[in-house]
Formats: sequence, structure tokens, C-alpha cells
Amino acid sequence: MVTFPGSLDDRDAARAVRLAGGSAVQLWHGDSDLQDVDAVIIPGGFSYGDYLRAGAISRFAPLMEQITAAAGGGGRGHTGALPVLGICNGFQVLTEAHLLPGSMIKNNSLHFLCRDQRLRVENSHTSWTSDYAPGEELVIPLKNQDGQFVADDYTLDVLEGEGRVVFRYVDGNPNGSRRNIAGISNEAGNVVGLMPHPEHAVEAGFGPDSSAKGKVDVRGGTDGLGIFTSVLKKLVG
Repeated sequence: MVTFPGSLDDRDAARAVRLAGGSAVQLWHGDSDLQDVDAVIIPGGFSYGDYLRAGAISRFAPLMEQITAAAGGGGRGHTGALPVLGICNGFQVLTEAHLLPGSMIKNNSLHFLCRDQRLRVENSHTSWTSDYAPGEELVIPLKNQDGQFVADDYTLDVLEGEGRVVFRYVDGNPNGSRRNIAGISNEAGNVVGLMPHPEHAVEAGFGPDSSAKGKVDVRGGTDGLGIFTSVLKKLVG
């Protein structure tokens, strides 16, 4: 779990990892040692106050150099490419680091947005989505002001053609993202970024009180837990 100045969802994401059955390791952006972790989560927040551009400064943090190398399969003590998840501001950092294509700009409303958001799982074959069924719908909290995913038409066509659109907004586009894209992956599927916050939908009674089927369930709200159980099963298996 990487913490930058301005990260605010790192502890929530660490709790999600523990609820999924894993052990959360706190990593500091200024370090250069990944401590031999098996996966990395770059959490939400406003790293460096979103100065210059959301995620633009964090991209140059010393630890990001190690994460970038490990995500490509290099610089690790054990084999295989490191699974990396970027949530909200973490997604922005991954695009700035060129681990994922495209960019994030202001919401088309130019306002901060906070709501429970319906998503559809488009790709269940990544390191972070194998516990979901293709086409499964989720309700996940969304909170951002720079959440509009943009890319040129060629890049969008490549993402669509290679099945790298991982999540798509359903029942309305909250921020103007191109082709209703809420999350994408790299070509290998080990790096995933998404704008909504799955770590806020992992514990019964503390997440959204409605399911993807539209039913009110105040003891539900765990649609995001599959993100974290997926990567743990990937690592064990």
C-alpha cells in the first residue's frame, strides 16, 4: 500500500486487503524498497494536492521507479510481473507513469462528484477481476473531480479490441469518460486502474445500501471485495 503526501484512502485499502484475507504492507513513496511484496495498490486521495496535474508529481516518486520496473516483470526477487492496482488518484498516477494509456482530466461538470455508481465488469481475466463474472454489475462508491478518462480514438479502439476495458459505467456516465470507461488494464492484465473506490464496498453495512439489481440491502455493500480476493487467489494459484 503506497502512501504519498495527500493520500487519504490508503488505510481503507489496507483494511480491504485484510478483510479479503491478505496482509497489508505499508510502503512510503520516498523509499526505494518494495519489501518483496506480492502486489501493490496505489490508493485514492489528492497526492501532492493535485498540483500541476493529478498524479503528475507522484509519478516521479522513488518507489514508482521500482513499481514500474516490477510491473513489467523486472527488478523483483521472484518471477512474474507485479500485480498493480490504481484506485482513483492511483489510476491517475498509473497513466502519468505510462503504465496505463490515456489521461484523466476534470469531470465534464467541473464539479467534485460523490455517489454510489453502477459498473459493469467487462474483463474478468485480469489479476484483479477473476472473482467476477463477465457482464456482472456492481455498485461501487465514486468520488473525484478529475475522473474523466480521455484518449485518442486509436488508443480507445486498441483498448476495446484487446479487451482491456475492465469496467464500464452503467446507467449514465458520471464524468464524461470516453466510451463510458471506468477502468482499464495493461496488455498483460496485471496492471489495472479504475476511478471508483472498491475499498469502500468491502464490509457489510458500511458500503452502498443498494445492490446492482436495485434491491435495498443495508447489510450488503460488498461488491468491491472481489477486487482484493481476486488478486490473492491469483497469487496463491
